[in-house]
Amino acid sequence: MLLPQMRRELVLKGLGLRGLKILSLLLLGKAALESLPLQTCQLEVGLLDADVYGPSIPTMMKLHGKPEVSEDLKMIPFENHGVRCMSIGFLVDNDAPIVWRGPMVMSALEKLTRGVAWGKLDILVVDMPPGTGDAQLSISQGLQLSGALIVSTPQDVALIDARRGANMFRKVEVPILGLVENMSCFRCPHCGEESYIFGRGGARRTADEMDMDFLGEIPLEVDIRRTSDEGNPIVASAPECEISKAYNDVACKVVHRLGELAKERENRPQILL
Repeated sequence: MLLPQMRRELVLKGLGLRGLKILSLLLLGKAALESLPLQTCQLEVGLLDADVYGPSIPTMMKLHGKPEVSEDLKMIPFENHGVRCMSIGFLVDNDAPIVWRGPMVMSALEKLTRGVAWGKLDILVVDMPPGTGDAQLSISQGLQLSGALIVSTPQDVALIDARRGANMFRKVEVPILGLVENMSCFRCPHCGEESYIFGRGGARRTADEMDMDFLGEIPLEVDIRRTSDEGNPIVASAPECEISKAYNDVACKVVHRLGELAKERENRPQILL
């Protein structure tokens, strides 16, 4: 749900890119946070799986095992598809339940951010669980966030969480990058008929009502589920397909919005005392 940077100047370095190779990665999450599209244009990218209770990044990125520790006692992130990854899923058994209260969650997130040897990053993407609980507040207060990307299916039940999430980030003064509608439409693979299983246009209406940018629609497709389960995201395994193009389109808008926000910060007057 978040697309922040570890240091502001790193995001500035990633702007105005020209003639660059695009590396795209689809990340499939849980509940209202069904998917988070990423795109990097020759950027150094880190991915933090902040869904402590239901980590899914190890499976979706096909990364397993325990992270090694550097000389300064920081965990070394795993890497696949050119993205450095860290998740609580690397530290616990696959089927082990994580029964933690708030303080333990906050401590774990602190170790997964500042206790990791991320190296030089242009963008650190934080895959968040839905809701407005300890994980979201810990990340919002512990990192300098460039913005929040809200992702929701179009039905009213999911959009309730999306609205709450957007209002929480606004309350803590984190810019909203926009709203993405996931599972917008199912197209029958046999006859091509479109079915709007979760309703139609709910995310677009919500974006208009809450004065957020609507960044696009991602369809409900079997290939998204299959490639995510295999740990070979569709934007990497089939970059020319229509689904990948939809993710790339959304991600380009996110990168563009980050550029706009960075320029706004540059142009703000500085008060010297």
